[in-house]
Amino acid sequence: MINVGFKTDVGRRRDGNEDALLVLPKYSLFAVADGVGGRSSGEIASRKAINGIEDFLKTNPIDKLENMEGKYRHNWFKSYFLRCFRKINNDILDVSLRDPEKEGMATTAVVAYVDGDVLYIINIGDSRAYILRDGEIGQLTEDHTYVNKLIDKGMLTKSEARLHPQKNMITRALGVINGAEPDFFHYDIRGKDRVLLCTDGLHGELTDEEIRDTALAEQNLNAVCRNLVREANNRGGNDNITVVCLEI
Repeated sequence: MINVGFKTDVGRRRDGNEDALLVLPKYSLFAVADGVGGRSSGEIASRKAINGIEDFLKTNPIDKLENMEGKYRHNWFKSYFLRCFRKINNDILDVSLRDPEKEGMATTAVVAYVDGDVLYIINIGDSRAYILRDGEIGQLTEDHTYVNKLIDKGMLTKSEARLHPQKNMITRALGVINGAEPDFFHYDIRGKDRVLLCTDGLHGELTDEEIRDTALAEQNLNAVCRNLVREANNRGGNDNITVVCLEI
């Protein structure tokens, strides 16, 4: 059984909400996306991503895979979601190329799919997935950002990256020519694990430790999401904020 809570908010500095979310407990699938682009293009890109994921799932039902285990099962899911993301990438790109006002629009996306006691995570951009277990928090995804590359090279610390003027520059997204590939992960999960999906409107305002403390302070998952959004707004609310929290 999967319990879930969610919340999206425009924040305090933006006129519109370019985030989007998808909550499909029936299909054990959850996602958030954060659009980028001028005018309303970011909003269009993020919603095309979310709608594209849902449509792909419904038109390409995931089989039970009863006779497939281990790495073969993981490889099947990887291929499935790669096809999904590539189709969405092409659909967004097609719209942006046909309409000059939407040129350059793109979106991040992070998807969580639960298959029994295995959690599959697919991400592109800087929307994140976290796991909360035994009072600790761990980031399950890697940010596709300019500053994260500098961190990997030892040129920046994580605390310095939070203040870097180019901290929001993403290096991979859906809607780009030649289709930037997402990262794909799988993790063993157990009862009482909480998985948190969020856009950078949350993790850009709160540290991982602050996210952990707020997320573990409540049992009700909708209250968890409301409190996280409130705390991000209290810190400035400089971007749209979207949170999905699920508990196994």
